[in-house]
Amino acid sequence: MALEMRDRCERCTTAALPPDGQARICSYECTFCVPCGEVMGDVCPNCGGELVPRPRRAAG
Repeated sequence: MALEMRDRCERCTTAALPPDGQARICSYECTFCVPCGEVMGDVCPNCGGELVPRPRRAAG
């Protein structure tokens, strides 16, 4: 089972998140840009889970 590599921040919706770029995710794969994650204290607003760095995937 692979992670869904979402390409937009769920909070600001303007931050582009390429597969090889930095992002924050929770265990449900909610995805946020780093600045939004920091503003939210690295806590997912959807489930209350911890936001952690998303693994990077080579573009292709």
